[in-house]
Amino acid sequence: MVEPRTLAPEEWEFWDTWMRAQRLLARELDRGLQADCGISKAEFSVLVSLWRAPGRELRVGELAAALDWEKSRVSHLLTRMENRGLVERTSSGATGRRTGIGLTPEGGRVARDAIAHHAGNIRRLFFDALTPEHAATIRAWSEQLIDRVEGSEVP
Repeated sequence: MVEPRTLAPEEWEFWDTWMRAQRLLARELDRGLQADCGISKAEFSVLVSLWRAPGRELRVGELAAALDWEKSRVSHLLTRMENRGLVERTSSGATGRRTGIGLTPEGGRVARDAIAHHAGNIRRLFFDALTPEHAATIRAWSEQLIDRVEGSEVP
């Protein structure tokens, strides 16, 4: 059996700094969604997924898969969002069962506004501080990490 390699102190420091930066960025972006738009990050994720979908509608299972969430988590959130008038259940398929979810006009308005506010916050907190060289390096490293992790997953 191969013994796992430990990290050197400077690697631990780098890792801790990277993780702190991610947490702070996520926290500030979440705060912006709450303060500017009155929605949570989870609600934003649902709204954007529906906004990008053909006809602004998805089946609940498709939405859960797109978000990589458990179907029960999606269902609970959709119930709360439906009560707020952001989404509505729709009929789909030959049976007419209410298995789809779509944006209401209010949900579309909130999605459009939230996308604009969130993009502004991402620009201010992330992109404005990056040089083109930093951006290229981070993109290349991120793509490499995604390929390495997704390539090691067992289907």
